Amino acid sequence: MSPATALAPIAAEARPKVKRAFEVAITPDSVRVAHIRRITSAYMRFWGVPTSPADDVVLAVSELVTNAVEHGRGDVDLRVRHTGVELCVDVIDENPAPARLRTAEAHDVCGRGLFLVSVLAHAWGVSNNGRTTWATFRIVDGRP
Repeated sequence: MSPATALAPIAAEARPKVKRAFEVAITPDSVRVAHIRRITSAYMRFWGVPTSPADDVVLAVSELVTNAVEHGRGDVDLRVRHTGVELCVDVIDENPAPARLRTAEAHDVCGRGLFLVSVLAHAWGVSNNGRTTWATFRIVDGRP
């Protein structure tokens, strides 16, 4: 057995096991954000995620996808994984400039999306290459 083969089972065990997942790719069009909200909401119901955290996830997905549509480049990919313990959301585009949390003034119409995500999610961040903005939510497996 090679060293790589010997380590492979350990590496696989260290990752959280994904029980459920979906991925959607869209063209960067603001009209698609409503479609993504409906798709995410449907999966939350299908997976049995309780209403309160499901609503938080749908709002965070909406904000992250909106940011990618408005500030990203190229197509936008949404990946959602439910491990039974947490729900992981990744939004990917081709813009290497990372999403940044900013302070919106009281009269600003926009600019609060990442703030909302930071409040709703257990954790959030941006990948090293700046192309993926992610958020995690603690979820108890809601399936009977």
